[in-house]
Amino acid sequence: MRLFVGIAVPPEIAREISGFVLHLRSLSADLRWSAPEGWHITLQFLGNIEASRYACVVEHLSQVQSAPVSVQLEGTGIFERAGIFFASVKVNPELLALQQRVTAAMHYCDFIPETRPYHPHITLARGKGRTGTRALQVLQNAVRKQPRFGEFLAKGFLLYESFTEPSGSRYEVCARFPLVLAK
Repeated sequence: MRLFVGIAVPPEIAREISGFVLHLRSLSADLRWSAPEGWHITLQFLGNIEASRYACVVEHLSQVQSAPVSVQLEGTGIFERAGIFFASVKVNPELLALQQRVTAAMHYCDFIPETRPYHPHITLARGKGRTGTRALQVLQNAVRKQPRFGEFLAKGFLLYESFTEPSGSRYEVCARFPLVLAK
């Protein structure tokens, strides 16, 4: 199983982003666009795990406590080395605290957190092959004015399984974890 923990992008925000990227899709054939139904904000990538570790993951994620988290998008950018065009997510204290709680919970299941600073984002497109980096630059240059997307209140997070297919990645929700105010 190839797993990660994330926050789903609600349909109203996905519609805003879809409207923005609609005209960008025609700029290059060297990009593979992500499907809106798969858009998410990763809290922690777990990678390939044995089925025997799945119960540990679900058990410890169910113990993560947090109030709902405000999520605000901040425009677009590219990760050149990874070949990704993305919508950036503002790091606020609540989102960062949730991400840290998730990684702390996964430590009990022997997952090691990233050493790089947390950079939440929504992957919109990936470059294909050697010409993908150039296509990403063309795309980023075409964004003359950074978009202003809405914000939303994340009332939960999800455990996803990722499937790599020729057309791109596909995700299935394995478990849902609500974010509720502590009483």
